[in-house]
Amino acid sequence: MFSYHCLPCIQEDAQDLDAFTLAKSYFDLKEYDRAAYFLKGCCSQKAYFLYMYSRYLSGEKKKDDETVDSLGPLEKGQVRNEALRELRVELSKKHTARELDGFTLYLYGVVLRKLDLLKEAVEVFVEAIQALPLHWGAWLELSNLITNIEMLKSLSLPDCWIKDFFMAHMYTELQMIKEALQKYQNLIEAGFSKSTYIISQIAVAYHNIRDIDQALALFNELREHDPYRIDNMDTFSNLLYVKSMKPELSYLAHNLVEIDKYRVETCCVIGNYYSLRSQHEKAALYFQRALKLNPRCLGAWTLMGHEYMEMKNTSAAIQAYRHAIEVNKRDYRAWYGLGQTYEILKMPFYCLYYYRKAHQLRPNDSRMLVALGESYEKLSQQVEAKKCYWRAYSVGDVEKMALLKLAKLHEQLNESDDAAQCYMLYIQDIFSCGEQLEHAEVSTALRYLGQYYFKSKLYDEASICAQRCCDYNDAREEGKALLRQISQVRDQVETPSADLFTPLSNINTPVRRVSPLNLISFTP
Repeated sequence: MFSYHCLPCIQEDAQDLDAFTLAKSYFDLKEYDRAAYFLKGCCSQKAYFLYMYSRYLSGEKKKDDETVDSLGPLEKGQVRNEALRELRVELSKKHTARELDGFTLYLYGVVLRKLDLLKEAVEVFVEAIQALPLHWGAWLELSNLITNIEMLKSLSLPDCWIKDFFMAHMYTELQMIKEALQKYQNLIEAGFSKSTYIISQIAVAYHNIRDIDQALALFNELREHDPYRIDNMDTFSNLLYVKSMKPELSYLAHNLVEIDKYRVETCCVIGNYYSLRSQHEKAALYFQRALKLNPRCLGAWTLMGHEYMEMKNTSAAIQAYRHAIEVNKRDYRAWYGLGQTYEILKMPFYCLYYYRKAHQLRPNDSRMLVALGESYEKLSQQVEAKKCYWRAYSVGDVEKMALLKLAKLHEQLNESDDAAQCYMLYIQDIFSCGEQLEHAEVSTALRYLGQYYFKSKLYDEASICAQRCCDYNDAREEGKALLRQISQVRDQVETPSADLFTPLSNINTPVRRVSPLNLISFTP
């Protein structure tokens, strides 16, 4: 039914139509000051939004023009959009009078975020979403300001179908991957089974939990359904990079250049390709191009930081990682990269701070825990280091280094029983996952266990370890020497063998009970 309350709006739109159409043409040509000039005095809400938005973008354009730093935008505070404060004052008055529509509320939220008034920005974005629930841009801006699940639950969001997309997106951002996948599955069952957006987001979710094979399969499926898609292809290239799939990455880069070589994602894919070829200067150049196209491209800042790390340019790497954090404080890769950079600079207190931040964002990522453990070890905080290494093993050690580092730490502290237990678990872990016995540190573990059993007068177990040592070039001589020692002792005294996992005393590390490690059953 027609409402007479709409008549004033329709009349205002009609009055401003000519000025609005002319200004929109100038706006599309990126002549923002010109667009704003012709919209002065217009009364309709559409015209007022375009007027304010033109002024905002004019300030952003001038800010970018003043930027002279090689990395792109300078540090926050050095170059600012001069129009922000004026816009805030004007929009604040309209907001107080409740004269802003959904689009202008969105713009007000962006202005507040740019001025670092984050609490007020969250409230305004929620208002914008309630006024205009189908404006996805407002949902995305709000997602960048949510820091944890408690904050997410506290927001009063409209009960609309698009909220499910937002919640799935937020679960992915907050590393709640199981919940995100369930949400996306529900959306598929609700009728979005052919949505390429959902397929891409599921692939990104698997990428976040490092299920690389599953993520690659989904991206390949996505490419079959939508061969000209460019969105998310930078994430796809990250996966190809990790798997060192050079031909596939080269094909993807050439394909995207043919589609649109001036897209941010295309530049990132080309940068990854050059990085895989160890041409780090060229890679950094393409990431810089991506940032010229979009200074808020999170992936480009992080990847450029990695490239500067490879080039040993630590100051530029730090600057790049800081920009990534400025764009999104939830980017664990940037926090982790900063930790690695300060580790190179031998500044362990800084390392500890940044690794802690990365660990808070990825509490079940073993790499963060191992890095934390190493930092604690350098600061002589051995108890904390032990906890980190054991936790890394417990959550699933990706690099199979946590137990080894824990064992070496126990060894340095002369905690021989604990060290032996960790070395035994380490060897069992290596064998169980089917890795080659030529693993760099297996011989180290076998050498220690051989000596440990020999000192404990468990000669059968010591003999097995010594025999296995002979399979490794760096431990062969020590293995032979231990076998000779065992032979000499056996000639003098016959000692009964004990169970391989005898109860160990004074164990500080919380170890789980495991079945005896049968080294005889494994052949190199």
